[in-house]
Amino acid sequence: MTEPIAGWIWGRNLRAFLELLSGYAGYAFDETDWEAIEAGVQDTDDEAPDGWYSYPLVGTSATLEVALAQAVGGEEVSVSVTGTETPELQLRTDTLLSAFASN
Repeated sequence: MTEPIAGWIWGRNLRAFLELLSGYAGYAFDETDWEAIEAGVQDTDDEAPDGWYSYPLVGTSATLEVALAQAVGGEEVSVSVTGTETPELQLRTDTLLSAFASN
């Protein structure tokens, strides 16, 4: 099993990040997924070990577990993705994190 790929993104970019990541995994991300994630992330805290929300993206080419937590008092969302078993998926995930952390 590979190490999680972790970082942070701006909260306003969360949906786009998840939609693209889902596409790479072969998962059809839809409005129901977004509503569940949006509700699940509400009371998270990236400084609390048990304050994260986890959501599975079970696709045709990969099964990813995405853990999310809001930065208290900030607009950032911490992200940790496990299940990126191929070098290509690792690179794509890392690139998405970098891209969505920029303005």
